[in-house]
Amino acid sequence: MSGDTHPGEYPLDAELASEAIQHHGYLDWLDISVAELDPGRAVLTLPHREELANWGSGTVHGGVTATLVDTSSAFALRTVLDDPVGATLATTDMDVKYVRPATDDLRAEAEVVRSGTSTGVTRVSVESTSPDGDTKEVVVGTTTYRIFTEGQL
Repeated sequence: MSGDTHPGEYPLDAELASEAIQHHGYLDWLDISVAELDPGRAVLTLPHREELANWGSGTVHGGVTATLVDTSSAFALRTVLDDPVGATLATTDMDVKYVRPATDDLRAEAEVVRSGTSTGVTRVSVESTSPDGDTKEVVVGTTTYRIFTEGQL
């Protein structure tokens, strides 16, 4: 995001979220993309790449899917905040349940369960195409964030 952006100046949309990812070294390197962004909901995708796979199996490393859970959750939560750009989110709890190995591209859909003045909770489902060609859920996750507004840090 440009350095001259002021808190609350822009509502969070897919274009602004994509710009934020492009300026974040790790997320940009992972090649995460914003597919959809609606109030209380974010869909992010991540292409399967060999350098993100576990040795021997070719399945996506669990840390990569956990990052996708955290990132999609944060964007979903930001869509319901009064100041989505100016707020600071700190992950206070993240639960990731690995249902089956991810063998292809990933699609994470995060939804806000609750957003208060200082805490937000989300639920996430990550899907991937299985070797038999069916799209299946590979990860189920939940996150909790502490929401800091200007002057609270």
